[in-house]
Amino acid sequence: MTGTLQEGASLGELVARITEETSTLVRDELRLAQLEMARKGKYAGVGAALLGSGALFAVCGVGALVAAAVLGLALVVPGWAAALIVAGSLFALALVAALVGKKEISGAVPPVPEEALKSMKLDLAALKR
Repeated sequence: MTGTLQEGASLGELVARITEETSTLVRDELRLAQLEMARKGKYAGVGAALLGSGALFAVCGVGALVAAAVLGLALVVPGWAAALIVAGSLFALALVAALVGKKEISGAVPPVPEEALKSMKLDLAALKR
């Protein structure tokens, strides 16, 4: 509690004070939950952007297969082997980007304010005592 109990306070005053303190506590817990959800949303956004960049690498990989890398390698190895080498390299880059993005998204899961819930449970246990 934020203040001290006064000697001789009536039951009505005590109930009013408990109600006020509980209301303040609930508002503070909701603010904490909101901040925690915002932080998790940020992680989800970064992860989604990285997954998107992985997809972009894959699309670029398909385009590059038909471009200069294949033709350049075709001077050294047969054309089909050059195409496979370039495709494998670009898809490996796409896989790395997707795995890093997946890791970032998993940092935001589950989308519940765990810290705020834990704090609320402690507050409720204290109120029951």
